[in-house]
Amino acid sequence: MTVFKGRILTFAASKQNNRIEVMTQTLSDKRVFVTGGASGIGRAIVIAFVERGARVAFCDVNETAARSLLERYPQLIFYPADVTDAEVLNRVVNTVINQFGDIDILINNVGISEFSPLVETSIEQFDRILSTNLRPVFITSRALAIHRNTPVGRAAYGRIINIASTRYLQSEPGSEGYAASKGGIVSLTHALAISLSDYRITVNAISPGWIQNSDYDQLKTSDHAQHPSGRVGCPEDIARLCLFLCESENDFINGQNITVDGGMTKKMIYEE
Repeated sequence: MTVFKGRILTFAASKQNNRIEVMTQTLSDKRVFVTGGASGIGRAIVIAFVERGARVAFCDVNETAARSLLERYPQLIFYPADVTDAEVLNRVVNTVINQFGDIDILINNVGISEFSPLVETSIEQFDRILSTNLRPVFITSRALAIHRNTPVGRAAYGRIINIASTRYLQSEPGSEGYAASKGGIVSLTHALAISLSDYRITVNAISPGWIQNSDYDQLKTSDHAQHPSGRVGCPEDIARLCLFLCESENDFINGQNITVDGGMTKKMIYEE
């Protein structure tokens, strides 16, 4: 297996404010694995955790984007991987566990969105979306549970965070595969939370709304204004929630799906 690894650097705690300093100390001993971490929300999550001192590994199919991240943070560990290949993904998870000794925080972020008219969507296309978005959540979580299935492992701190979408409860034409995969993630999240209740692992999902991954300054005023919060979301909004859920004292949040959409799913909208 190809592994891209940079130098190990020692992080100094940020002195911008006390909260960041405390969070850095809290995460400095944490081992994090993120799927789909090279771009978009995944990239923001990887950066958020590595900047707070965590040891972070991630996988992705986009080696170019991953390399640019490694240039900026050479202490990251990157595994090129196609998550639709169950054997490859299992091997990556177990390699991370062997290298780190454990995974404290597992963030299942990888996902694709392919929209097409229902009558033009092939069964193979539908299966590919589920194999990319949904099945890896089960594969990685199962691998971690197997590793932790000892008295010591069950007593150890753990977090699983699954990135879903507000498309799990609202749709537009041609989104069957994406909606099904994200709805599956929400359901799988609460199932995992119950199955892992004998462990110290909490399992939660985050459902982002409109998250603009690039060209944020090109958005129209109306794009922002339609949101009750007054703006379109950005990847860092999701990364900050991941950090919050991983604080050790927040273990009473479990089995939940948290919507982060600027209030849009609570807004009644009718066409004029």
